[in-house]
Amino acid sequence: MMQTSLRCAGDAKSLRIHAKEKLPITADSKIQLQVHGELDTGVGAPSWFAMIIRNFYPELSASTGVGLQYDKNEKLKYCVHGKKAFPLSSNGLLSFNIKGRYVADKEFKQGKAAGAAELSWSIINFQRDQDIRLKIGYEVSDNVPYLQIKENNWTLNADMKGKWNVRFDL
Repeated sequence: MMQTSLRCAGDAKSLRIHAKEKLPITADSKIQLQVHGELDTGVGAPSWFAMIIRNFYPELSASTGVGLQYDKNEKLKYCVHGKKAFPLSSNGLLSFNIKGRYVADKEFKQGKAAGAAELSWSIINFQRDQDIRLKIGYEVSDNVPYLQIKENNWTLNADMKGKWNVRFDL
């Protein structure tokens, strides 16, 4: 099922339409091809596109991915990323997560590493038919704390450097 969202950021002059499709490669869906991209409504053209092979390890609460991404400003790049959750509650609604990625140019001459550690708390039925997820984290490569608040279809991301964005899942 395709996931679509409308996205707006504090440093952007236009609304972006984002779409993501996950296609199972194996029968158990532990390996998927994830294709996603964004259309910038201000210029009427794609601004970002990615194809990533993702491998999920549910028994470890972890995932890895490797793929290609295209950015209208920086062109074609290669990416590798991973994520690991450490459940802090028996129901898995409270967890400590670590995640990292490395993005390299097509000649593998320049690259950028990024990583974060975060505390995530999901509150199911905070109010009737309202689920909430709170994340408080620290982006290591940028040395900046951040916050995410997700309420059903709405997500607000903000960091201590003043960057923010809002997403509405359709």
